[in-house]
Amino acid sequence: MIEASGVSWRYGGTPVIDGVAVTARPGRVLGLIGPNGSGKTTLLRLLYGALRSSAGSVRVDGDRLSSLSPRDAARRMAVVVQESGGETALTVAEMVLLGRGPHLSTFQRAGASDHEVAARCLARVGATHLAARSFAGLSGGERQRVLIARALAQEATHLLLDEPTNHLDIRYQHEILRLVRSLSTCSVVVLHDLNLAARYCDDLVLLGSGGVVAAGETPEVLDPQILQPIYGIGIRRLDIEDSLHLLFEPLSEENPA
Repeated sequence: MIEASGVSWRYGGTPVIDGVAVTARPGRVLGLIGPNGSGKTTLLRLLYGALRSSAGSVRVDGDRLSSLSPRDAARRMAVVVQESGGETALTVAEMVLLGRGPHLSTFQRAGASDHEVAARCLARVGATHLAARSFAGLSGGERQRVLIARALAQEATHLLLDEPTNHLDIRYQHEILRLVRSLSTCSVVVLHDLNLAARYCDDLVLLGSGGVVAAGETPEVLDPQILQPIYGIGIRRLDIEDSLHLLFEPLSEENPA
């Protein structure tokens, strides 16, 4: 479980996140949604410690995040961020093997079991055929799948992802989120696509104007009356059997948000 209480962050003098409280529960997928600039990525960074709030606290399974060593934090939390990777001479297999680092001592080399875990994780994201390729030579979508495989190789109990469907075509958007949904981890995902959030998230936090506008189970938060003023677009909701789908249309001048 990840619990944030009263966390805040400013860029310059502008508050982006102000006194926010969030709880991500074990075995569930929590989606962070909201329009551009609402603080989704900033909040995610606060949750895994890339940013340290000047107020409030973040706890992982009851322990303050600030009290955990980098190795302990990495054993508990695996993170996939949009700018991760960069230019590197590593092959895909070597990149995924880096995920085993938290389980090795300082001078210990990866063993056969670590290579098996890395290979299994590559297979789970449909990227086994990329193993010998240079990571730097991959497309954006291929890189994203490899970075998710590296995160899985950490075998952490918490998985945090910033726009994991970025650069992916429709097939892999669904396959990656279906994979995240199938894990027993506590997962937190930043998403722009509300229909993907509807399909794969158990719980949602809707951000706007530096704070939490709504939080709860997905059907409760994806209420057009809640969403429309935040996104500034007309929204209709279709509930079909056990799923829901949102339709969008520009607002007319006579019917503003």
